[in-house]
Amino acid sequence: MNIIQNRPFGQRYAFVVVAVIFVSLLIAAGMRSAPSVLMLPLEEAFGWRRDAISLAAAIGIFLYGLAGPFAAALMDRVGLRRTVMASIALMSASTALSLFMTEPWHLVATWGIFSGIGSGAVASVLGATIVNRWFKTNRGLMMGLMSASSATGMLVFLPALAALAQYGGWRPVVITVSIATAALLPLVYFLVPERPSSIGLARYGAEGDNEQDAPATQGNFLTTTLGTLRRAAGTRVFWYLFATFFICGFTTNGLVGTHLIAFCGDMGIPEVRAAGLLALMGVFDLIGTTLSGWLTDRFDPRKLLGVYYGIRGLSLIYLPYSGFSGLSLTIFAILYGLDWIATVPPTLRLANESFGDRSGPLVFGWIVAGHQVGAATAAFFGGALREMQGDYVLAFQIAGMTAIAAAALSLLIDPAETRGREVMQPA
Repeated sequence: MNIIQNRPFGQRYAFVVVAVIFVSLLIAAGMRSAPSVLMLPLEEAFGWRRDAISLAAAIGIFLYGLAGPFAAALMDRVGLRRTVMASIALMSASTALSLFMTEPWHLVATWGIFSGIGSGAVASVLGATIVNRWFKTNRGLMMGLMSASSATGMLVFLPALAALAQYGGWRPVVITVSIATAALLPLVYFLVPERPSSIGLARYGAEGDNEQDAPATQGNFLTTTLGTLRRAAGTRVFWYLFATFFICGFTTNGLVGTHLIAFCGDMGIPEVRAAGLLALMGVFDLIGTTLSGWLTDRFDPRKLLGVYYGIRGLSLIYLPYSGFSGLSLTIFAILYGLDWIATVPPTLRLANESFGDRSGPLVFGWIVAGHQVGAATAAFFGGALREMQGDYVLAFQIAGMTAIAAAALSLLIDPAETRGREVMQPA
């Protein structure tokens, strides 16, 4: 198509693509975090139980992860731009439809099922695909930057959404999210070519003439996706990465991302102030995850993961006993924020080293699915435990202990067992 020809900046056009995808991931993350500020307004407006609202959030998080590997295969089979634009349109339409909800199952359908599927293509697997297609060098740094966009999404959206929810109820939040996601469509359409060769370029840092695009996978994308899972699942490396990322999701957007505002509300902290804590985490995660990408290009990713999960576990164990003073919550937000998604760049590097540049993003998609299964588990588990016990203390203690277990598991990963293995084959 003519709109993807004659782009400026030469190989540096890769950074334009990264900027558009950064914004797309940022807004998608803001949408996925919105249920945390909707929880209390929906409880007040409809009288719905917190565990029922948590169920919708959990389903959305679960499908957000499960859709990832299928989206990666679709990007390879029918095109990245088509897949991403269709997903963005589904995200915007599903959130808009929730304006008409009157029953809990309406929340499950719109914010759970449809928005979960739609946002699955605008997630970490998209970042991994863009990095592998557009960069030969600086991959860790670029993946760190795009991973940080999810935290930046909280930074940009949550305080504003919390203010809207506090003063206007849940409807202004829904309208804002729907419009913001729809605004992504022209950006992706006009500024994101399918791959560098579509505009006569090579990957950033490559020699150009020596770099050839792999042909698109032929055949049924479902067969390709599930076949890749079957072959990758025959390795210990995959299961170690899957288990650690399950715990990563359990301890981040599943528990903290969904329930921290409600936990603070239980402790007498207003919703906007609690959302400000998540925003502060977003500031420090933007720093921490970008730095993690830089470190991943230079150090053993297994040791980095061990440090990240260890710090996270101690932070979660500390929180319920912090006293919830301004100082203690600030300390928690800084420590936890630096670590929030710092695990993504080293995990992607391990996936690429173990399964190759072609298979790596799709295998990483399945690993991200593990992340979202963990997140969905914690989103529902946290709400259910809160209903049973009346507080969140035990939920945060359990999460902290699982993070420490993940730190130990990270050191057992050995990419040499499968190094460079391409497990994605034409159907």
